[in-house]
Amino acid sequence: MILLGLGSNMGERDKNLQQALGLLEADGTVRIDKISSIYETAPFGVTDQADFSNMVVRISTELSPEELLQKCIEVEKRMGRIRDRHWGPRIIDMDLLVYDNVQTRSEMLILPHPGIEHRAFVLIPLQEVAVRLRLPDGRTVEEMIAGSTEISEQVIRLWKKVDWDSSNKCFV
Repeated sequence: MILLGLGSNMGERDKNLQQALGLLEADGTVRIDKISSIYETAPFGVTDQADFSNMVVRISTELSPEELLQKCIEVEKRMGRIRDRHWGPRIIDMDLLVYDNVQTRSEMLILPHPGIEHRAFVLIPLQEVAVRLRLPDGRTVEEMIAGSTEISEQVIRLWKKVDWDSSNKCFV
């Protein structure tokens, strides 16, 4: 199971998410299998910025984890993301959360993503697309949510229920 987290807090956030998914699928190396609803959340880390729209997507690809991460970075750049402030505002943010059972730690990539268990904007939409997910330590998404006091303190609201039309590269 390969899972990506997407977020946007600049411009037309839902259109940014939609465009990012379309660009991911454009060359045929990635297929979107399932997408979560879009959730609105307060910013994490740096709080003096607009709220985010976040979602999680389950994909299929033959790309390696590093190649997929590079593809996500290329999509972000194509959409105009500027990395000038850690956790700052962004037109699009794409995180590789889980890549099957791969566990890795390098300068470029840590899998599974180390922030999963601390972020409601990841865990709540993750429940929609990966109900049976177990991280390498054996915990399920539900167990991570139940075991975290941080999650209950974070505000997350369902913003929009959507589905993905791969043939037209758009939300339906």
